[in-house]
Amino acid sequence: MSFINSQWAAQPINLSDPLSDESWSGAFENQLAIPGGYMWAKNDANFLYVALDVIEDTNNDPGTGDYFWFTFDTNRNRAITPNKDLNYGVLPGNPNKMGKTYYLGSGTTTGLSFDEDKAASKVDFDVSLNSNTPHRIWKLKFKLTEINVSLLPWWWSSYTFFGLRVHSSTPNLNYDFPPNFIYNFSQLHTIYLSRKPSIPTTDLGPVMGSVGLIPTTKISSSTGKANTAANYFIHAQNAAFGGKLNIIGNRIQVQSLYDSSARKYKILHREGKSGMFKPFASAWTNYIWNGSDYVLRSYAMNTDDFYYIPYPGSDYSIDDLLLQFDSTKLKTGFHQFKMEFYTYSNIKVSAPAQTLTLFIDNNIPEVSLNSIKHKGTNINACGIVNLTSASDGVTFDYNAFDQEGNLRGYSLRAFWGDNKSASIDSKGYTTSLGTSWQGQKNIITPSSGVWTPPDQCAYTFAITASARTTNGYGFVGHNTARKSVTILK
Repeated sequence: MSFINSQWAAQPINLSDPLSDESWSGAFENQLAIPGGYMWAKNDANFLYVALDVIEDTNNDPGTGDYFWFTFDTNRNRAITPNKDLNYGVLPGNPNKMGKTYYLGSGTTTGLSFDEDKAASKVDFDVSLNSNTPHRIWKLKFKLTEINVSLLPWWWSSYTFFGLRVHSSTPNLNYDFPPNFIYNFSQLHTIYLSRKPSIPTTDLGPVMGSVGLIPTTKISSSTGKANTAANYFIHAQNAAFGGKLNIIGNRIQVQSLYDSSARKYKILHREGKSGMFKPFASAWTNYIWNGSDYVLRSYAMNTDDFYYIPYPGSDYSIDDLLLQFDSTKLKTGFHQFKMEFYTYSNIKVSAPAQTLTLFIDNNIPEVSLNSIKHKGTNINACGIVNLTSASDGVTFDYNAFDQEGNLRGYSLRAFWGDNKSASIDSKGYTTSLGTSWQGQKNIITPSSGVWTPPDQCAYTFAITASARTTNGYGFVGHNTARKSVTILK
């Protein structure tokens, strides 16, 4: 039996977004190998999100016999309980419509029923971090209350048992994980769901406690970049900020301000490190527990430039959220934020002084595979080259460059045959490179000699570079360039 640790989703995941979207950050690093590919899992307080990255299904033919099943042992007794345990699957001929059935016994279920508010699916045919060859991807979401999972009891872990099937008509694939799970639940695998992460109070900033999971005390006021320990939730090394950002309050301080009659606040912002601060407008939603379920509430700045303080004692999907904003709307560079608190009567309430400095960078690294050469002669895309000996090979000239100096790393890889791949060159950021690392243009590899292909085949070479930019929960921003040639030996 296997298990997967679901990662916390800082905001609800849109199933139409690709697996490369920042909302899926952290799932790849904690994926589970399944027959035919990989499984990703994330959850918030309301939904479990699953991606089935079926890298073996490289034929784009949805609706012609491709489907999945996903089973939950809802009472977690490792036995089939009629009219309790659930199996989800797609409507035949409609791969983007997922329904549920109840188990009636070993291998038998009811008919499909549909409720898109509680379960949904989306099929894609795309590349992923697991394969640069386009392939089938299923993205799913399940309402936690429907699969009988609660995150509230803190004294035991939140988990569920599951089994799944992925099926394709072309190529002919039919994988059950675990085998024969629809007849016997005893070997079902486990998903451990994530609870809302908490940060030690001593690490939090005085009012604006953290950006996502990164304490504001770990963000340099001079560089606007974050540094955290290697064993922390996210290991940030001089990381800039980008994507959708959550400013999380220091709960103890906000509670103290609330006890002092503070009921609303202003977010003040300026671009750069000098000049006038002005009210910063944004709007967002957050789930709040109403005693039986999480319900969605909207938050926004009012016409008097105020936001209302969420009641500190309530249970939210994102606790202590003071501000959520899309940083892609801001210019690249330094941005500073401050807060002011007020009573209902607009009397200012004294709060610890704090200016939060962030370096915002949503630009992705520049990558290009400038040339592939054989004995000094360029091989054009889709070209064919004949090697002359067992030691003969090719060389590469490529760019992996970040103008803002926020490069996290790059890698040049070869892909060929039946899911074969090899690393040709790579480099990652370390603090010894300074607070800024741009990478390089016109990197020649190998620096001496040649790279010798292991097989005669059509090859795709891919240079991928990732940004040293975080949304507070994971890293966001990467870019890939590819070129394909045929190599004969």
